[in-house]
Amino acid sequence: MSTEFVKIIPVLESADIERDTAWYKEKTGFEVAFSHDKMYAGLYRDDLEIHLQWHAGTNDDPMNGGAVIRIDVKNIKPLFEEFKQRGTVNEEDLRENTPWGTNEFAFYDLNSNAIFISEDIE
Repeated sequence: MSTEFVKIIPVLESADIERDTAWYKEKTGFEVAFSHDKMYAGLYRDDLEIHLQWHAGTNDDPMNGGAVIRIDVKNIKPLFEEFKQRGTVNEEDLRENTPWGTNEFAFYDLNSNAIFISEDIE
């Protein structure tokens, strides 16, 4: 069985998740689907989804100075094995059964853009 690509989600920087989710609701009509520890939130409107991730421009900033996308898939393991063979990721990069209900792995491209591959397990 191969991996099925489901959707791609932009992950935008946010200096204040609570402030920015309120702004998106008021100004764009996007509703909050979930929010985790003032660090990450998902918003939706119709069939569209965007995520916000906290950033501060410091060394502990998870955005690492680049853009972020999330690619949702079904059946993540074949794609993870392919990317291991290509040297894109290592065995320890696969995070299974995360507290937020995913299996996932990530890597950076040559421009410090983060690409997260995620599979919902709930």
